[in-house]
Amino acid sequence: MFEVRYTDLLARIGRIKTRSGTIETPYLFPVVDPTMKKQIVSLDEIRSVGFNAVITNAYLLWKGLGTEDDVHKVLNFDGVIMTDSGAYQLMQYGDIDVGNREIVEYQCRIRSDIGVILDIPTKFEDSRERVEYSVHETLRRAWEALDIVERCTTTLWVLPIQGGHHLDLLYESARRSVELPSYSIYALGSPTTLLERFYFDKIVEMIGVVRSVIPLSKPLHLFGAGHPMFIPFAVAMGVDLMDSASYIIYARDGRYMTYRGTYRLEDLDYFPCSCPVCSKYTPHELRETDFITRTKLLALHNLYVLMEELKRVKQAIREGRLWEYLEERARSHPALARAFRILKKFYEKLYRASPRLRPDVWATYILSFDSIYNPKIMEVRRSSLDRAFHASKPRLLLLPLLPWDKPLLESSVYKRVEERLDLSNYDVYGYAPVLGIFNAYASYRYPLSQFESIHDFDERYVDDLLNLATELVYRYINELSSLEEIVIVACTDVYWSSTFTKKFVDLIRNVFGIENVKLIEITCT
Repeated sequence: MFEVRYTDLLARIGRIKTRSGTIETPYLFPVVDPTMKKQIVSLDEIRSVGFNAVITNAYLLWKGLGTEDDVHKVLNFDGVIMTDSGAYQLMQYGDIDVGNREIVEYQCRIRSDIGVILDIPTKFEDSRERVEYSVHETLRRAWEALDIVERCTTTLWVLPIQGGHHLDLLYESARRSVELPSYSIYALGSPTTLLERFYFDKIVEMIGVVRSVIPLSKPLHLFGAGHPMFIPFAVAMGVDLMDSASYIIYARDGRYMTYRGTYRLEDLDYFPCSCPVCSKYTPHELRETDFITRTKLLALHNLYVLMEELKRVKQAIREGRLWEYLEERARSHPALARAFRILKKFYEKLYRASPRLRPDVWATYILSFDSIYNPKIMEVRRSSLDRAFHASKPRLLLLPLLPWDKPLLESSVYKRVEERLDLSNYDVYGYAPVLGIFNAYASYRYPLSQFESIHDFDERYVDDLLNLATELVYRYINELSSLEEIVIVACTDVYWSSTFTKKFVDLIRNVFGIENVKLIEITCT
């Protein structure tokens, strides 16, 4: 049912096979009106943007049309159709006139490709008692519908996980959900009100809790995740599927989506986009159209932006550069910066989920201090000092690795030092901001031989290097009892190198009491 092709962080490019076709993840289902009365953008137009699967509401279909026909025939759409059970209406209006088993049976009869039980969603402002009820009742309903789920095997069934921002309840809900057999997809329920308020940091934490419990072999759906600016963060945390009506809701309100935020149409003089809509119209021309035409064109633009963002994220996963993409995007909006701060708390999970060897990845970008959490860089930092450390010689040499002069053992810095010292008498290590301290022979390995870096490193980077270099010296002393000599090479015209080496020489002499410390100063740029 779910085949994973590429991974990066907790993100996956995968394929979900359904009765009506295959969905490539990460994917977002546009919400469509089952009665088609409010569907300003046709399903043919949605497909033309690149969406081969949509989601509609089984409850509204049942109540509004009373049809028992195949949902594909009703919508005149031969792609994949996911149906929701009416839980959103339950959240909005407090009650609906259909039972759980009844609506699950109905989704089976109308041949939904993906169906959802009638869960009990929660709002952000709900009391803890109300959230506890939603957790227990949703689980009860999942068990209640299990015989239908196991009988209706042509539909992939979704089990929503409740708990909201009450993380202990969310964890318990996820743990108990995993115990249920036969559900193909898990979903994080009720984030809509959080998304509307741009509480992206809370949603990242919720996703992290759920993803830490449910098996990686199962796709995770995020209900109502409709803004392109949050898509990369959700996907990085392990969300495979999303759905949203935001494209049309925003359009009706005259709101224009971009990957960095949302504009009101009346505030735009230029369209920062080259989609078919924005290529044909100016903001002034679009404002002059009638409401229906304007809404339709804005909705189409919003769909193009959503699809474009999905493709950007997939390409970042394919290149092994999703972390770099998150670093870049986190600086485009305060809400994303807060989300990124929470995401970094899950760095161990992201590191463990990322592939160790990917021969097809591109150069690593060092964009900020946050790059130390990039799994590719974490692998370098950990492998240099934590794995099979062995001090073979009582003399230690530290050389700077410069982004424009690599690999280290073939660099001009190494060759100039080689003319002055017999390097066969030294254990040679390199140092560089973010990358840390590493054995010189490792500099041929990715990413030490294949990275691009910023140059304006501040004191944080220097302090990080000091901590790692100090740990290296501790390990040498513990293994060899003494160090006969430490030689440190400084690039006088590179701020981080000259600052680090001067501080490190003082530290070695004053803290370790090692007097035989030599500082070789050279110009490097």
